[in-house]
Amino acid sequence: MKVRVKFFAVHRQLLGRRELDVSVPATATIGDVWQQLKRDYPQLSHLSDTIVAALNQDYARLDVRVHDGDEIAFIPPVSGGAACSKLSTS
Repeated sequence: MKVRVKFFAVHRQLLGRRELDVSVPATATIGDVWQQLKRDYPQLSHLSDTIVAALNQDYARLDVRVHDGDEIAFIPPVSGGAACSKLSTS
């Protein structure tokens, strides 16, 4: 079966594309799709498995099964900003 995978941030930069159709086994979960992508695209292999996923535009756990035609979005962890030593109360 086929699922469509959407990429954001660093994933998109590493792959040079916004989305990709992926063939997966009928018993695949979102986590299986992520692991397959990491095998098929070595530039993703060093990335953490700490990701957020959405299935058909709703957040979903990695152990949720996918179905033919589903859309999966992988959203990498977000970091940044500066630490603040003191908050202003004015």
